[in-house]
Amino acid sequence: MPAERLHLVRHGEVHNPTRVLYGRLPHYRLSEAGRQMAHAAAEHIADLGRPVTSLRSSPLQRAQESAEPFTEVFGLDAVIDERVIEPTNVFEGTQMRRSLRDPRNWWHLRRPSVPSWGEPYFSIAERMEQAMNGVWDDTVGGDAVIVSHQAPIWVTHLHVAGLRLPHDPRTRRCALSSVTSFERVGDVWREVAYAEPASQGIDLGAV
Repeated sequence: MPAERLHLVRHGEVHNPTRVLYGRLPHYRLSEAGRQMAHAAAEHIADLGRPVTSLRSSPLQRAQESAEPFTEVFGLDAVIDERVIEPTNVFEGTQMRRSLRDPRNWWHLRRPSVPSWGEPYFSIAERMEQAMNGVWDDTVGGDAVIVSHQAPIWVTHLHVAGLRLPHDPRTRRCALSSVTSFERVGDVWREVAYAEPASQGIDLGAV
């Protein structure tokens, strides 16, 4: 039997004192509050009374650290999956408000439906679906957890719901350490739950 349910978990609050858009930059770790938030996400899934038998994570440090509480609770080692990483972004490493005031950067905003500032939304949806199908088929009973990032999780929500992928990033329903849950019937995914088990932290630097 394949998996029974798949949970996409966003990482917790990141230590980001300079408030840059950190994207795929290395060494962006969780804050102390972020570690507590990650524990809250793991405890939330444990409280559902559902066994978790597979754990995958984005390779970025903040995601791997957010997977550690799941290792503690469920005794699983996180398998790194490059397909669930943060998307690319030309503004990576900059302070967004300052960058957007510079007319030289306006060219990158010319086609928000793609988006022109980074990886196309269709590409994000495609790689996330491949990762979800992979862990679903590899999981023998129980639930699977993938620790990922805001944009990939939200684009997956839109894709599964049959909604248009272009969107305003400010409208995403994907809080820090949130849990978005899916089931697959045949080849069709459907979203079955969304939860925000952690108190809200400082949500800066997301792509």
